[in-house]
Formats: sequence, C-alpha cells, structure tokens
Amino acid sequence: MKTLLPTSTAGSLPKPSWLAEPEQLWSPWKLNGNALREGKQDALRIALKEQQQAGIDIVSDGEQTRQHFVTTFIEHLNGVDFSNRKTVTIRNRYEASVPSVVGPVSRPKSVFVEDARFLRQQTHLPIKWALPGPMTMIDTLYDDHYKSREKLAWEFAILLNQEAKELEAAGVDIIQFDEPAFNVFFDDVNDWGIAALERAIEGLKCETVVHICYGYGIKANTDWKKTLGSEWRQYEEIFPKLQQSAIDIISLECHNSHVPMELMELVRGKKVMVGAIDVASNTIETPEQVADTLRKALQYVDADKLYPCTNCGMAPLSREVATAKLRALAAGAELVRRELSA
Repeated sequence: MKTLLPTSTAGSLPKPSWLAEPEQLWSPWKLNGNALREGKQDALRIALKEQQQAGIDIVSDGEQTRQHFVTTFIEHLNGVDFSNRKTVTIRNRYEASVPSVVGPVSRPKSVFVEDARFLRQQTHLPIKWALPGPMTMIDTLYDDHYKSREKLAWEFAILLNQEAKELEAAGVDIIQFDEPAFNVFFDDVNDWGIAALERAIEGLKCETVVHICYGYGIKANTDWKKTLGSEWRQYEEIFPKLQQSAIDIISLECHNSHVPMELMELVRGKKVMVGAIDVASNTIETPEQVADTLRKALQYVDADKLYPCTNCGMAPLSREVATAKLRALAAGAELVRRELSA
C-alpha cells in the first residue's frame, strides 16, 4: 500500500567527523585512496540507517560521497578546467572562485551510478537521488567557451539526461534536480531554464523532482533572505510555467520562510515536496510545528500529492541536530496521517 504523506530530505546530511570536517560546505576529505572509497560507503550506510531509524519513507545517500551538490558532478566532466579559476558572483549573492569551461563539455563515464547501485543494495525503501540542475550548474562556473548561458545549460542538460537514465537503470525511484538558481533568474527560467530541465528528464520513467529553495543555512544566504522583505514571492514568477512542465514533483522551502502558502495553488495538480524543516536553524522543530505546516499546505495541495520534506540540505548542521530534525519530520507527518485517516 502506498504511504500517505511520504517523508524525505531535500538532499545532504552531515558527514561523520572521520570522513570530512563537520558543519561546513566543500569540506575536504580526511581519507584518501581505498580508505576514502570505503569511508564514503560506510558514511552512506550510516546516513541510510539514520533516515530509516527516524522514520523517513523515501531515503537518499545523504550526499555522503560528494563534497558539494554541484561541483562533484562537474569534476567528472571533460571541458572544465579546475586549475583555471575565475571569481564569479553566485546567484547574485556571494563571490566564489570557480572552475572555467574551456572546451566542449562531455561526460566520459557515469558519475554517481556506482554509489546509487550501492544504496539500492542496502534498502527496499524507495530511493531518491539528487543531481544539480542545468541552470545551477552554469551559475557555478566561468564560461570561457560557449559564451552563452543558454547554450551551456542545454549541453549540461544532455549530460544530466545520460546520468539520470543510468541512475534509473540502477534502481533509483525518484531523480531530483536541484535548481536554487530558479529563485533568482526568473526571465531565464521562463525563457529556457524549464525547457533545459525538461531536456534533462527526457525519456525517464521514474518520478522527477525540481528542488527550488533559498539555499543552505550559510551566512551569504541568511543575509540575502533578510533583504527579501516580509513576503517572499519568488515562486510566483516561475510556478505557472512549472505547473505546465513535464516535471512530476516540485520541492519548495516553506517552514520559517516568508513564502506565502497560497503560492502552492499555482502548481495545483503537481505533487509537492513541502519543506517543513528549517535547515538554517539549530532549533529542533516539534512534531506539532511540522504538522501545522503540513495542515496549512493541505489547503493548496491534495493529500495524495503532499510529500513532507526538509527546506534544503542539512550538511552544515551537526549530526545530532539533523537527526533530531528528521525524527520531528517523520513524527509530524504521522500526526497528520492519523488526522486524515480519522
């Protein structure tokens, strides 16, 4: 029987301290060679176990085998030079030193498929795998070759589609594309961003998600949020076109944000992963707070299409906090399930 209100995480979970420096993004690995390969697999097992024990219904790898949700995919591509770095402004928010696209991009071999196969062997639960979306990829690079954001996005969409098809064949049930850039470049999203995303999902039979949030709980993002005023209406710009798109599920940030709940009405008919856990705070939500967010969302999303989730990845949090938040998510969803079945 299909679970009502199936819970999941938006992506990353904290890594064990023996694998990488805790509570920071782009944390360097503490192991290398064969020990690193084994360490990543052990961390993946732990992340899976912690999700299962918390009561999460759709599990993931917790992104234990990658340093960063975008660059780890890009590192495996041809045409990108990591030694030739330039400073760019990411999502109009903060400056970062990024690699350069110096020639035609291609994907010589699969990137995450072995990891996905390993995860599939460990569990019978549905598994979700996250990939960076085309627009967020181009926003994390300096393009010295195509000289066109749109052209580069289409090239990446083709490579992502190759990877996604192999992930599906490895037993992944849901493939998620992370597109925080969709919250910033509205004209591009509507002109070609959604079309590029649809190219990335072409031919897939598994379910597909686009995850659009306001970013990890890092200072650059929390500072930016303070400038957005009392109502965050960014979703309003892109939801109407997403509602018409071939993407199955839309994943959004909700709890403790200033996103007006009624904006979910714009994607009525789609499945919605509602972020009911704040990843920019160490405060542990109560099950009742989670349930309250879900009850409000149910005004705009049919119960069979509501997927309780976290706002974003939890890599910058401590393992203790992240695990407690997962338990709260599962317990809050269970409260609402009982109400619905009553």
